[in-house]
Amino acid sequence: MAQRWKILMFSFALAATPLVGSVRASAQETREYVHAGPPAARREKARPRPGKDYVFIKGHWGYSGGKYEWAPGRWDRPEANHRRWNDGHWAHDRHGYYWVEGSWH
Repeated sequence: MAQRWKILMFSFALAATPLVGSVRASAQETREYVHAGPPAARREKARPRPGKDYVFIKGHWGYSGGKYEWAPGRWDRPEANHRRWNDGHWAHDRHGYYWVEGSWH
């Protein structure tokens, strides 16, 4: 009976595991995982600043349609009451690589 229970619990856990490359990280966030890490970041030369209060946000590799695509850097204005941009980055855990969005602080 104990062996049957273990098999039943394993089957339930396996059925509950996502198979499409995403894992629920929290109630508000779903991570999309990629098995291979991104290529090395490209070196970019920023275009002239459009105004004194603009901050350059570096380009990064995004993942879409089964492949990495470069998203070029851009100038942006800080959100209200924020001055510093924390760059987004690719993180890795036991499920694979996932993108962590940049944010204003």
